Amino acid sequence: MDTLSYKTISANKATVDKQWVLVDAEGETLGRFASKVAKLLRGKYKPSFTPHVDCGDNVVVINAEKINLTGNKWESKTYVRHTGYPGGQRFQTAKEAMAKNPVSIVERSVKGMLPKNKLGAAIFRNLKVYEGTKHGQEAQKPTVINLIDLT
Repeated sequence: MDTLSYKTISANKATVDKQWVLVDAEGETLGRFASKVAKLLRGKYKPSFTPHVDCGDNVVVINAEKINLTGNKWESKTYVRHTGYPGGQRFQTAKEAMAKNPVSIVERSVKGMLPKNKLGAAIFRNLKVYEGTKHGQEAQKPTVINLIDLT
């Protein structure tokens, strides 16, 4: 065989095939769920995956308030933020964060699993998280994906 016939095909912005995907978070464990969503956003399940291109799908997550945490993480896991003023470090447990805004817990965990650069910020914009089953992406006709099928 002629070895010059083998070519590595690299995807670019014009050739990627982006789709809309709907994922249900009900009964899922937060970390395992977030890692699978991050892989979908990044495009790692696609054979045309290219590390430096946004080739992942647009992901819609519903039922964010029904996510699970294992062990004693509801009380022991803390989220830290800073107000920007001296002495402005604020702490919040997972239970308090869930009561205030359940969407933020899922968004934070997925964002932490994406690259920390401009590409990661662009990929994160492809994530939409909603409380309950109603979402604003009906017009995009997202396909429902069962995360158990993904490995």
